[in-house]
Amino acid sequence: MRGMVRGWLGTLGAVTVLGGSLLALAAPASAAPAPAARPAARSAPASEATYVPPKGPLNYGMHGPAVRRLQERLAYLHYYPGKIDGQFGQNTLEAVWAFKEVQGVQTRIAPDNVTRAMKRALVHPRQPKVLKPRGGSWRIEVHLTLGYLVLYKRGVPELISHISPGGGYYYPCPGKGGGTCGPAITPDGNYRARWFASGWVKVPLGTMYNPVFFIGGSYAIHGDVPVPLPAVSHGCVRIPMDIAAFFHRMVHVSEKNGTPIYIRGRVPGT
Repeated sequence: MRGMVRGWLGTLGAVTVLGGSLLALAAPASAAPAPAARPAARSAPASEATYVPPKGPLNYGMHGPAVRRLQERLAYLHYYPGKIDGQFGQNTLEAVWAFKEVQGVQTRIAPDNVTRAMKRALVHPRQPKVLKPRGGSWRIEVHLTLGYLVLYKRGVPELISHISPGGGYYYPCPGKGGGTCGPAITPDGNYRARWFASGWVKVPLGTMYNPVFFIGGSYAIHGDVPVPLPAVSHGCVRIPMDIAAFFHRMVHVSEKNGTPIYIRGRVPGT
């Protein structure tokens, strides 16, 4: 981590917005859109408070009423912001992963299935572990070890997302003739949502979608493909693309008083 942090920390790194001509060396707070809520929430049927899981299998690739009820349940619990269409696709799967990670349900065995343990947890779910009890009523908490992010509003979870943080590996350094940098670590600590860049953005270590930067111009919470179960990023916090499409509108972006971001957890391989 230290090598990468020393290399990019301190000043805002140059970024290029792909498909346009914007070059940002220090994006001001005004570059971010005005804070807004997530897409309008659907009114949840009262029956979602007493979810009854299906008796049969419920796996990735399936479709039908049982999948629809799963989506409704995950939306009610703030894990799934997507379309309630009865299709168990990638967006639903990533919400399933986030739910398993929060509930302590095994993800290494049958990761693409709603297991018996998950069905039980859907009936009696527990809240995410709080990292910073006095961190403010509007804040972001990133659980590196467990692999999820929680956005709190008014002190309660508004959005819970699966993430993929730094993988702890070494990687080729940009422009150093084959040398290696790293390890790839998401630095834990207290940060803020400092600035935002729209769309696909190119930085020295790759590309990112709709990044909300919390350290310079290199470390951000951003969309990417893929966002797998393992920690695979160079140090950023990857979130699913469907969530990255609106995540920046759920936070306040400002150099001085952006939404607090608290990152905690064990670094992979340590």
